[in-house]
Amino acid sequence: MNKKEYDKLEFSLSLLHPKYWSIWLGFGLLALIVNLLPYRLLLSLGHKLGLLGMRFGKSRVHVATRNIELAFPDKPEKEIRELVRENFKNTGMAVIEMGITWFWPTWRFKTLLVDKNTEALRKHDKDGKGVLLCCVHALNLEITARAFAVLGQPGYGVYRPHNNAVYNFIQIWGRTHNGNTLVDRKDVKQMIRILRKGARLFYLPDHDYGRNKSVFVPFFAIEDACTTTGTSILAYTSKCAIVTGSGFKNADGKYEIIANTSIEEDYPQKDEKAAAAYMNKYVEEIILRAPEQWMWLHKRYKTMEDESVERGIRYK
Repeated sequence: MNKKEYDKLEFSLSLLHPKYWSIWLGFGLLALIVNLLPYRLLLSLGHKLGLLGMRFGKSRVHVATRNIELAFPDKPEKEIRELVRENFKNTGMAVIEMGITWFWPTWRFKTLLVDKNTEALRKHDKDGKGVLLCCVHALNLEITARAFAVLGQPGYGVYRPHNNAVYNFIQIWGRTHNGNTLVDRKDVKQMIRILRKGARLFYLPDHDYGRNKSVFVPFFAIEDACTTTGTSILAYTSKCAIVTGSGFKNADGKYEIIANTSIEEDYPQKDEKAAAAYMNKYVEEIILRAPEQWMWLHKRYKTMEDESVERGIRYK
C-alpha cells in the first residue's frame, strides 16, 4: 500500500493466501469474543491475560519496574511492585480494548464513554483552526482515538504500516472505519498540510524515538530524557493550536475523554529544547491521571545524551 493517507482500503485476493489464515482466524476469534461477552467479563479476561503475560514476560517486567524506579526514585518498593502489576493487567486489557475499538458497533461503544471535557477541541473546531492533539501512549490508546471520532472530533493518526499484510489491512480498517484517517509517520509535509487546513492530528510525544530530531530534557526524575522535537516542528510550521488529550479508564470501567487544555500561547515554538521540556510537563500531568495505564513496558530512558555511553545502559 503506497498511499500516504489511509482512508480507503482495497481488498486483494492475495490476502486470502493460506499463510495468512491464522491471522484471519485470530482476529475473527477476537471479534467474536468481544461481541458475545459482557464488558465486565471482558475486563476480567483482559486482566487475567495481563497477569499471564507478567508471569512469562520477565524481561518486560524488568523494563516496567526500572522505568518506574527511574521516574519516581522516592516511591517505595511495594508501591512499585503494585504499580507494575496493575500496569500488566491493563496491558492484557489492551488486547481486549483493541477488539472493542475495531469490532464493536458504535451504539455499544458509546456506552463506555464519558465526555468529561473536550471544550478546547470544540472551540478550535468552531474557529476553523488546526489542532495538534497531543496524547500519550496509554494502553487504551485505540479506545481513545475512536472515542474522539465518536464524540464528533475525528482526526488523523500518525501511522506505521505493519509488516504482515493481513494484520496491516485489518488494523487500517479498524482505525479508519469510524471517522478517523491515518497518515504515514514519515510524511511530515502531509501532517503540516493537515494542520494548516484546520483538521486535527493525533500526536504522541512521550516516547524515546532515538537521537534523530530529539533533545535531552527532564521527564519525571530523569534530567536528560531523549525527547522528540516533532511537536515544535509541526506547531511552528503550521501555526496550529496545541491541545493535550487523554482517555483513561475510571473506577467504573468507563473511559473519560479529556481535551481541555490549549498550550500554544505560551509554548516556546522557536526553542526546540525549551519546547520539549515544556511539553514534557504536560505529558507528565496526563500520565499521572492514571499512571497504571501508561506504557511503562517501553524503554523510555534508553537513549543517552553522551553518545559514548551504551544505549539502554539504564536497564542493565
